Amino acid sequence: MKYFLEFLVAGIVSGAIFAVIASGLVVTYTTSGIFNFAHGAVGMVAAYAYWALRVPLGWPAIPALIVVVGLGAPIGGAMIERILARRVHGAPVASTVGVTMGLLLTLLGLASLLWSQQSYQLVPALISETSSVRVLGVAITYDELAVMGTAAVAALGLWLLFYRTRAGVAMRAVVDDPELLALAGASPARRAQSGWMLGSAFAAAGGVLLATTDSLSLNATTLTLAVLGAYAAAVIGRLRSVPLTFLGALVVGCAVSFSSADYLPQGLQTDLKLTQTVPMILLLVALVFLPHGRLRTARQVPALRLPVASLKTSIVAGLGLFLVAIPVSGALSGGNVILAARGVTLAIVMLSLVPLTGYAGQISCAQLTFAGLGAFAMGKIAGGASPLGLIAAVGAAAIVGALVALPAIRLQGLYLALATLAFGAGMDYAFFQLPNSAMNEGSFSVGRSALFGNDFGSDRSFLLLVVGVFALAAIGVLALRRSRFGRRLVALNDSPAACATVGISLTRTKLAVFAFSAGLAGLAGALYGGVTGLVGTNDFQLLSSLTLLLLAMVWGIRSTCGVLLAGLSFVLLPEIPHVSNLTYLVTGLGAITISRNSDGALGEIIIRLASFNDRRRPPSDPKLVSSGQMAPAGAKSTVAGP
Repeated sequence: MKYFLEFLVAGIVSGAIFAVIASGLVVTYTTSGIFNFAHGAVGMVAAYAYWALRVPLGWPAIPALIVVVGLGAPIGGAMIERILARRVHGAPVASTVGVTMGLLLTLLGLASLLWSQQSYQLVPALISETSSVRVLGVAITYDELAVMGTAAVAALGLWLLFYRTRAGVAMRAVVDDPELLALAGASPARRAQSGWMLGSAFAAAGGVLLATTDSLSLNATTLTLAVLGAYAAAVIGRLRSVPLTFLGALVVGCAVSFSSADYLPQGLQTDLKLTQTVPMILLLVALVFLPHGRLRTARQVPALRLPVASLKTSIVAGLGLFLVAIPVSGALSGGNVILAARGVTLAIVMLSLVPLTGYAGQISCAQLTFAGLGAFAMGKIAGGASPLGLIAAVGAAAIVGALVALPAIRLQGLYLALATLAFGAGMDYAFFQLPNSAMNEGSFSVGRSALFGNDFGSDRSFLLLVVGVFALAAIGVLALRRSRFGRRLVALNDSPAACATVGISLTRTKLAVFAFSAGLAGLAGALYGGVTGLVGTNDFQLLSSLTLLLLAMVWGIRSTCGVLLAGLSFVLLPEIPHVSNLTYLVTGLGAITISRNSDGALGEIIIRLASFNDRRRPPSDPKLVSSGQMAPAGAKSTVAGP
């Protein structure tokens, strides 16, 4: 019994920390309608700031908490709302996801610059690591009591605020009807800003509690991803119910605690790394059993759409890319040829996002996971250098993509992004680091398949191969966009409700585009393994998937040229002097900057060039009128061309 109680207490303490963090998520979502994917990064920065005040400067715990949680975090939350959240209020989910994930990478980059990630740094306990009281024979430290008390007070305080005070009702009304709130004499912007200030304070408190109670060595990535359990708790609470969120946090905390107990087989705990994967499993379960969300009503369709490239134009562009690659590949050094090949294969991974996210508006945070499955399948078939490996890579990734899509097929926008995020994070631990997998040996071989009588043994020939594959895949993606199925994808993005009304099957459409996207990512993974002949566990991490997604958004996730530039940017940024450690920071800032333009930087350039040419034409030009290119000022385009 004592053994059980010890794990129960540990689970309640972990759940209390998750409850504090999840409460901040509920506050920001309730008051702004934006799910803050950077919530964990805010807590991570707060933990570092608290450590900096406690250890190098020698401050006592209480003053450090007041400065970090009581002053710094609310000021930071107000700045985030004013500079970022207010700009994307009411925007499509892809824009809000992009800007908050951009903030996540920005904070990760800043933390890496300000604090060393190599040194071993422990955060001192809030009260005492040794002083404790005994309850039913179980020792509970004062820090653990403080954590549980903080969570209980926070949950009760938030419930009273939202449901028993005029200010709390006004904060909830910001999302439901801001115009009516303004007519009642309250400022929607100020109420939303108050919500972000309060949510950031909860994130900071959770980050500090996580670093002090769990005795984690300070690491930016570990602290940022440690809050996935709080995501599960917030989803259990439907992102709006504080009591349900608190209950869900306790369930997650206890599940994590008992996953390391002797009640489960040791081999299962070790192989699946249950301590890390249980929060992701619970998040997926909570998402699957959510009640069906209402279909979005049609929003205003952009007045101007640039035409999709014709088959002839796309073939000419693809052939031109291949012809340019021939002399360029000959001029590059051996190391740069490998670098270029990696960039193009990653561009194919991003190309798989064009129909899924660019056309259909469905967000996937785990494309590199599907690429990793493709690389794994390629390496396991016939020694890793057989054409059958390419077929296996595409098939395995497409099947897994369809299986992931099946339970999440009824989810929309935010919940779909959370489902793929949980899948990618879980695969990092449960597959790519599986002890019985070749992946866990550090690296394994992936050969280059012989095609058309060529074994592509030289790096230059393999670079030309991946360029050719990218060109053919881009031509196929653009042909897909021009097809009837492509028009269904765009309609799904514009208005799922309208699609259902006219008889389009949302289930079949989503399932097909998920399988196609995952299969293309699997093909890219097989080619990625052939670039150097070796792949390892660090090649397909979740944060790398998020970086690829944001770079594609920055350059233009609806443009085949945009994803090519994004793939090359991913491999070139670490090679630039003085920028090698700034990949997260540059990517995050880019995503934040371009957040309001769904066409990305390349689309913005095309729009501005078209606008400049239109201003030079006479207003009565019959060609301008007949082509339908005159549009109201400020109209935006949907770039789907090359």
